[in-house]
Amino acid sequence: MSKVKLDEIDHQILDMLIDNTRTPFTDIAKKLLISAGTVHVRVKKMEEAGIIKGSSLTIDYVKLGYSFIAYVGVFLEKTHQTKFVLERLNEIPNVTVAHITTGKFNIFCKIRAKDTTHAKNIIFKIDDIDGISRTETMISLEESINDKKRLMHKIFNEL
Repeated sequence: MSKVKLDEIDHQILDMLIDNTRTPFTDIAKKLLISAGTVHVRVKKMEEAGIIKGSSLTIDYVKLGYSFIAYVGVFLEKTHQTKFVLERLNEIPNVTVAHITTGKFNIFCKIRAKDTTHAKNIIFKIDDIDGISRTETMISLEESINDKKRLMHKIFNEL
């Protein structure tokens, strides 16, 4: 698969959209001294190339009462149960991320809960899934780094 060529204008457009996916193309155009049509065409080109995949909102879960974050490492009885277990994890809305991993765990999940009691109930639900032999949980004390831009700028510098 060949790399897609992006220029500095594309980089700046992505930069602004990462900050706020709802930034109007006219605002981006004004800041970059180009036409809104040019912004539209470039964004469309990046969408067609698969660089931009939709857009998303950032939700402040703390303001919604879900301030408790934990990471749950899942040990499977047999690795062929991975797909089944992932399907069951997907049925638990509080499991917001799940990765198939190498190393200590077969699957590594992020959960969001209201408090420790709520988290305990979610973890017990996970433990009850057929095919899971045990879990190991780590509580997040604070999200210290959540930066979407640093890697993007490193990639731009490599292009």
